[in-house]
Amino acid sequence: MTDNEPITWDNSVILSWFDFKAEHHVAKFEDAFSVIKYGFTWTVDSEKIGKEVIFSIKNIKIFPQFFPTLSSVRISEKNERLLNHEQGCFDLAELVKRKYIADIEKIFQGKSYPTRGKNEEQDKQYAREDSGKMLNIEIEKLENLFLKEKSEYQKLTEFGNNSQKQNQYNFEFNKLRISNL
Repeated sequence: MTDNEPITWDNSVILSWFDFKAEHHVAKFEDAFSVIKYGFTWTVDSEKIGKEVIFSIKNIKIFPQFFPTLSSVRISEKNERLLNHEQGCFDLAELVKRKYIADIEKIFQGKSYPTRGKNEEQDKQYAREDSGKMLNIEIEKLENLFLKEKSEYQKLTEFGNNSQKQNQYNFEFNKLRISNL
């Protein structure tokens, strides 16, 4: 893994200021800016029923990723309180994922979709492509939910300056460190 690759959330991952590699734009309101998105993997199962090939989507795995080369901090504002708040943004992405993963899985559970290829090889290729597009739609919805909850987190904690609210969130985030989900 290089220093420029995304950092995938894990209960043992703790961000450091070294992970914020982008140059901070002077016009940015925030003293630190974390770019967090969701990566995902899945399995496509296909079967032939008569002349038609259908596919299903299984084993969906979603994982928050922090992007160091897109994340920045105002040098004059580097401190532990702010770093803890930014770690909270990353942890919040994991909480949001856990909250909605069952809903996403349910969308595809037990469903089959037709392929559109002209032969078996194209069927497999299009099944992978189409399933990825279908999942991407749901991931975009998840990212929008995360951004909404992140905005609320930042507002309530005043970007980490409201220690009482930040500590309430930290209590929830700390549960992630001890869970094996």
